[in-house]
Amino acid sequence: MIIGTAGHIDHGKTSLVKALTGVDTDRLKEEKRRGITLELGFAHLTLGEGQVAGVVDVPGHERFVKAMAAGAGGVDLAVLVVAADEGVMPQTREHLDICRLLGVRAGVVALTKADLLPGLGAEWRALVDADVATLVAGTFLEGRPVVPVSSRTGEGLDALRAALAEAARDVPVRGVDGPAFLPVDRAFSLKGFGTVVTGTLLSGAFAAEDSVSLLPGLAGPWRVRGVQRHGEGVPRVVAGQRAAVNLVGVEAEAIARGAVLVHAGEVSETSMLDVELSLLAAAPEALPRRRKLLLHLGTAQAEATVALLDLERLEPGETGLAQLRLAAPVAALPGQRFILRGSRALPGRGATLAGGRVLSISPPRRRKGGAGVVAPLLEADPSTQVAWLLRQAGYRGLTWKELFARSALASRVLSRALETLGARGAVLLVDKERRLYFSGEVFEGMRARALALLDAFHEREPLREGLSREELRQRLSGELEARVFSRLVQTLMEAGKVEVERETVRRVGRGRTLSLDEDAARTRLVADLGAAGLAPPTLGELAERLRLPVPRVRELLRVAVAEGRVVGVGEELYFDAGALAGLKERLVAYLRDKSEISTQAFKELVGQSRKFVIPLSEYFDREKVTLRVGEKRVLRRA
Repeated sequence: MIIGTAGHIDHGKTSLVKALTGVDTDRLKEEKRRGITLELGFAHLTLGEGQVAGVVDVPGHERFVKAMAAGAGGVDLAVLVVAADEGVMPQTREHLDICRLLGVRAGVVALTKADLLPGLGAEWRALVDADVATLVAGTFLEGRPVVPVSSRTGEGLDALRAALAEAARDVPVRGVDGPAFLPVDRAFSLKGFGTVVTGTLLSGAFAAEDSVSLLPGLAGPWRVRGVQRHGEGVPRVVAGQRAAVNLVGVEAEAIARGAVLVHAGEVSETSMLDVELSLLAAAPEALPRRRKLLLHLGTAQAEATVALLDLERLEPGETGLAQLRLAAPVAALPGQRFILRGSRALPGRGATLAGGRVLSISPPRRRKGGAGVVAPLLEADPSTQVAWLLRQAGYRGLTWKELFARSALASRVLSRALETLGARGAVLLVDKERRLYFSGEVFEGMRARALALLDAFHEREPLREGLSREELRQRLSGELEARVFSRLVQTLMEAGKVEVERETVRRVGRGRTLSLDEDAARTRLVADLGAAGLAPPTLGELAERLRLPVPRVRELLRVAVAEGRVVGVGEELYFDAGALAGLKERLVAYLRDKSEISTQAFKELVGQSRKFVIPLSEYFDREKVTLRVGEKRVLRRA
């Protein structure tokens, strides 16, 4: 687990960590010179029973709350430091606000500089105790021990260790088989090793030879040379531990705080988050429907437009649903906590305004009614969460790996949820090779829509055989993958709803349905074309003879073409199939005898005017019977 300090500047956080662990976490020259912590510092503390906790020492100054938020993002247990000679101060309040918003649920209060208490008078301790009690009322620290301690004399250190060990029993164990997710708080180079990144592992695990990415922006993949915990090499590091990861192939200068180390191809970056958002009760005014604030997520910081979902305003102390639209991409996990800060400090407590937890990553832009869509995630069990994600994915579906990253569930929990949902038809595995899943509800809706499209097509164009597979796929969705579409068509065929002939899909029993009048018209068309031989009437002339619209005559001719009784040579010319076959035989015989044929000779062979000769010669070229060479044509070889 991770223990984090919190509290006002110069209240003795760093000195306390050194007294407890023996490690001076002020590592920068500037920190030594100024006597304050500017950056996160790290140590480790043995709590007994073989348990070793990482310790994160955070800056207390208002200007360095960014670092504080970065450190607190992975804290399991907080030590709220209050100096005995000053009591509660502005950063004390803000740090406690940040811990609450980031979901810290266990901790103790350390009353530092306790060696000064005797000189402050008998009543001072009572005032400080009352101040602290007022501060922690209603928070996770209410009723927790307040331990007087002196880093200078060692007074109370054993009692503080015991209080921490007791509080640690309430800390839940982080999941080690979820997506690996390590927000980077430091990146540096070591001679002989190369690049090293450090951070608190929030989920999953890393080991040597893993293939990793640094998000956003450094997808790699990069290779893990080795991992360390508390300065010692180990086979792997797991969630809830401070870790140092040695990377091959990437320069430390390219890695900024805010990057997240993940397994390559597992988690993707995003510029949009659905969140549950709480506004601090101390906020001076309500949060409007739209507001730009500064997001702190893990070690990342990004400008965010906070868009409330179906709320005109969020009152101080209230919680609601919102969408964060970010100016720069970040990596995030569902369930991850964040804070939002404004540009102005609240009276007596800093600029932290709100915070909450991520509900979904990479969502679409929410419009009115969005709260109703997101609300099921508030108390979702794994099966509900997975079903929701697949419904949101729509016709694209999600692979197992995408579900793993978007749910942040342990792999075995995710697999169990998919099995449960699959058993009741709520989830379908549509592509075994890619492990691509679809919502059963979405897939059934897609089946119904495909049938509706086919029904509408047959009503609109009864003389056509059906829709081509590709046209039906495009009408459903241009993004629908070919394998998914094939699975859809297969299920409709198995259910006896559609039939497929070559590349054409139609409803069973539909396609080319002619009324008595249409059948009579088609019979007359075929007869007229048969009588005309190689000098057929044009499409317009046929329509005039039959007193039918040109589009209807064209449909009747298509039926005749499909039956093999008529051949379309051009947009306006259709020939009797027998007459055209006879001409082809004579043409092939002529070319075998003469080797080539001129336009004039072909005109004499056809026995008609250029009105028919030119389209017929081009038709035989297209059908690869003849090949044009200059002004003559020869027989095309097989």
